[in-house]
Amino acid sequence: MYWDVVEARVLDHLEFVVTFADGLSGRVRMLPSHLYGVFEVLKDPGFFNELQVVQGCVTWPGELDLAPDAMYDEIREHGEWVLS
Repeated sequence: MYWDVVEARVLDHLEFVVTFADGLSGRVRMLPSHLYGVFEVLKDPGFFNELQVVQGCVTWPGELDLAPDAMYDEIREHGEWVLS
């Protein structure tokens, strides 16, 4: 699909850039207020840096991932996706 992530690169703790299958790219920022529940583990910079792309999704160990379609829509409209 056009919203499949083909590349993701960490820029800083809680911030990374993605590129989608159709060439669209943009930044994703996770605010500390988003880091609760399953996302709490991302408070650890070492764990956050384990970001990878698996089957078109941005993922971390333990089956933690972000919805690529929502990410795509926000980046297409705003140039970035801020998770708060």
